[in-house]
Amino acid sequence: MIIQLTGMSGAGKTSLSISTKKVLQEKGIKVEVLDADDYRQNVFKELGYTKEDRNDNIRRLAFVANKFSQQGIVAIICAINPYDAIRNELLEKYSEMYTVYVQCDLETLTQRDTKGLYHKAMLPDGHQDKIYNLTGVNDPFEVPQVCHLTIETNKETLHESTQRLAQFIQSKANN
Repeated sequence: MIIQLTGMSGAGKTSLSISTKKVLQEKGIKVEVLDADDYRQNVFKELGYTKEDRNDNIRRLAFVANKFSQQGIVAIICAINPYDAIRNELLEKYSEMYTVYVQCDLETLTQRDTKGLYHKAMLPDGHQDKIYNLTGVNDPFEVPQVCHLTIETNKETLHESTQRLAQFIQSKANN
């Protein structure tokens, strides 16, 4: 099984996937987390943030996730994954893939902003530190049209979100 978590930067995808991995492993379920940031820094260094590069990144992560899935390991991809077309392409390609939208409002994301990305994206044009391609601010984020579960991290605790995702995964694994 492959879970593709999608949501804006700071929505809680990585925290949620790590927490869910721990809960599932305690129940004897094998889980691997594929964090897009980690893979970009260590494996896919040549990829930028164009639409084509973002889509290539997601395709590569899904390919690796499928290898884990074929070995009976639940693979959780945590990536912004902003484009609906690539998410749907993967749903068609991999039969046991599910989309989970990790939703969080912009106000909460701006408050959380641990990397300072939202602050930099909202700087005036021409500012030397301005980021021009932050998903959901000055680059597109398309809300998933096909979504198997929505988790609103601004409305529930990490524990509550983890329990919901873990239950969802277990229900799909038991079918």
